[in-house]
Amino acid sequence: MNLLTILDKLSDDKFFTTETSRLGSLSQFSDFGKKAALAAIPLGLGSFMATSAKAETTQEMRFAAASALTGALQLALTLEYLEDEYYRTGLAASGLIPAGDKVVFQQISKHETAHVAFLKTALTNLGETPGTKPTFDFTVGGTFQPFSDYQTFLTLAQAFEDTGVRAYKGQAGNVASNKDVLQAALQIHSVEARHASKVRRMRMNKGWIELNVGGNMPSQTDAVYAGEENITQAGYNTATLFGAPAGSASFDEILTGDQAAAIAGLFIV
Repeated sequence: MNLLTILDKLSDDKFFTTETSRLGSLSQFSDFGKKAALAAIPLGLGSFMATSAKAETTQEMRFAAASALTGALQLALTLEYLEDEYYRTGLAASGLIPAGDKVVFQQISKHETAHVAFLKTALTNLGETPGTKPTFDFTVGGTFQPFSDYQTFLTLAQAFEDTGVRAYKGQAGNVASNKDVLQAALQIHSVEARHASKVRRMRMNKGWIELNVGGNMPSQTDAVYAGEENITQAGYNTATLFGAPAGSASFDEILTGDQAAAIAGLFIV
């Protein structure tokens, strides 16, 4: 069998469809083509093609990693835009935040502004144009009134911070290809976790999440806590020693990119 015969076989659509499955066809190609192809290709070209294919695969993996990295950063930027805008608006609302709590949200606001600046710079340095800040509607069409009712402001602040903590965890694998970005993302993640714990305690909730209970939260925020009832980690039942609430609270769950984007999308016009 010469090279032209192999190419002719591969050009036949039926080879990948009616005659066999794609997995089967690749197996068949390995069986009938490997030795024949090496025999038909001029000396030295076989090793060149193998090296070329390997390099192409490596390049494709790099492109995929780069795409995942910038996608994760764009998602994080959207979430940080949301939090930054939320706290700026709340602090600007006259009489909304009690004087004793204002210093907390002033500091959180500074953190979110710094996160936005970092993410925009990181994306630019990677050759990616940072996404523009969306137009937000924090009332969700009138469902909430966070800038005229302080308890509602606290409720959404908790939801946003809990979302951010879970979302950053969910993107860890996508930023792992760049150790500098990964380190910064982990640093932001821990700060977001401190924000979440602080706001939760300001609402007289525990600083952590048990089961799927956000802690005195409206049903509209259920998506923020989806999956938090999980008690199985790497095959181990975390409820074994102390029960489901403690077992669940021992490990925080992730939000996927799609889940985090859907939550943020509720507040984007």
